[in-house]
Amino acid sequence: MISRKYDDKSNVTGEVIKKLRKSKKMSRETLSNKLMMLGIDINRDGIYKIEIGKRIIKDFELSAFSIVLGCPETEMLKEFREKLEED
Repeated sequence: MISRKYDDKSNVTGEVIKKLRKSKKMSRETLSNKLMMLGIDINRDGIYKIEIGKRIIKDFELSAFSIVLGCPETEMLKEFREKLEED
């Protein structure tokens, strides 16, 4: 059976998003508003669920997070990619 989770999480970038958001001293509400300005509707509860790995991130959402947080998608996925290459 194919799993829809990795390490019991629905995404691999939630922790990175949280670190980036906090490093910019940005609230989930502010992040939500900035995403909304790009046409991505994720409320602060949705961002919380992403950060704790309970919600899947779509590819277009990841790109929007990348723009708002000023970090390329490849950098957001770097640790995960390195982990895959080790295994």
